Amino acid sequence: MNILGSSCVKNLNVKWFYLLLLSIIWGSSFILIKKALIGLNPYQLGALRTIFTGIILFAFGFRKLKSIPKNKWRWIGLSALLGSFFPAFLFAIAETEIDSAVASILNSLVPLNTILIGLAIFKIGTNKRQVIGVIIGFIGTTILILNGADINPNQNYLFAGFVIVASLMYAANVNIIKRYLQNVKPLAIATGNYVFILVPAVIVLIFSDFFNQGTFNNPNFPEAIIYLIILSVFGTAMAKVVFNKLVQLSTPIFASSVAYIMPLVAVTWGLIDGESFSILQGFAALLILFGVYLANKNRGR
Repeated sequence: MNILGSSCVKNLNVKWFYLLLLSIIWGSSFILIKKALIGLNPYQLGALRTIFTGIILFAFGFRKLKSIPKNKWRWIGLSALLGSFFPAFLFAIAETEIDSAVASILNSLVPLNTILIGLAIFKIGTNKRQVIGVIIGFIGTTILILNGADINPNQNYLFAGFVIVASLMYAANVNIIKRYLQNVKPLAIATGNYVFILVPAVIVLIFSDFFNQGTFNNPNFPEAIIYLIILSVFGTAMAKVVFNKLVQLSTPIFASSVAYIMPLVAVTWGLIDGESFSILQGFAALLILFGVYLANKNRGR
């Protein structure tokens, strides 16, 4: 009994360690995207982020690809598109118009969307409390977007839709990993993802005018590349492996609850960088997080 109890406590501590580590890494990713956009367009950023991450993962996880069962590759491919490829571009496009702090808060919809995706596609049941939580969360989202448009009239808050679409993709990916890739090693999943999306990323980069001489003559280009490398190494490659491990150690809901802490990190970075953030937006953020908490109460245990 003592050994069993000790093992449970250790597993709980590991889960929380991964959760906090991811919160810091991903919470910092939004400001890194914003900084990288000073010398790159969103398509170049998304493509290079994918390419850099793929190279890093292949260097450390290429041998792990042999451990992936043949019948799991289709889920690896779908996970790659929903969890890595499209979101890399969607967040970059969104942050050309909205603040990084707002993008991070909207990303907090992932746990709510995890429930909706689980209900709609994976036939996972729901209850009245979860429905209320989802409604509260989306009311907060509406307030956040509308108020943001008021205090930042020079920004196009329709671009918030790109973040919402990305959060739906992340939510689907969480369910896929938990349901179909539970027994595949986290590094193998992450590396396998980039087998599918590395070539498409190179194609996007070619058609993004990256190799136009004007790109390299941009005085902000070297700085943008530095931010992008940091984002690729920590915010994508390392975080992908940690997140896959977290999903396997816990539940999709617990893993996606990284969204509780992540906005605190991102908003702090945004304020340091001079982004405007109103009291009403703060209230909207709390409303979203309360909706997430209410929808996931008990279920994540």
